[in-house]
Amino acid sequence: MKVLIPVDGSENAMRAVAHVLALRRETPALEIHLLAVQIPIDGHARSFVSKEALEDYHREEGLAALASARKQLDEAGVAYTHHVAIGHVADTIVRYARERGFDRIVMGSHGRTGLLHLLMGSVAREVSQRSTVPVTLVKPDEAAR
Repeated sequence: MKVLIPVDGSENAMRAVAHVLALRRETPALEIHLLAVQIPIDGHARSFVSKEALEDYHREEGLAALASARKQLDEAGVAYTHHVAIGHVADTIVRYARERGFDRIVMGSHGRTGLLHLLMGSVAREVSQRSTVPVTLVKPDEAAR
C-alpha cells in the first residue's frame, strides 16, 4: 500500500505520521511518502527575485516543514520518500496523490466542528471532498482538548 502524508510541521501533521507508524506495525510493506506543499509567491515580488532564488526559498521552506516528520520516521527506523511541491495546498495534494497512484492519503485535522469549522475552512476538508483517493483524517484525541 502506497500512503501519502501531507505535512506542514504542525501537531496535526505529526499525528498523521504517528497514525501511519501504527498502521505500519500491522502492514510492514507500507510505502510512505511525505509531501510539503508551499504556496507560490505571486505578485510584484516575482519581478524582483530570480527564479532560482524563489526555487531555493520554496525548497528550504518545504524541507523545514518536513523536518519533524522526517525526524519521527528516522527515529522509528522507517524508510520513506519526501517531496516538496508548490501550488494551492489542497489542489496540489489531490493532484499529486492521483497522478502518482497513491492508495491512501493520511492527514491530520484540527478537529474543529460547527461554526468555527465553517468560518475557518480546512485543507483536510477540501482534500477529503475533492480526492478520488481515500483520505484518512486523524483528529486530536478528545481527552487532549
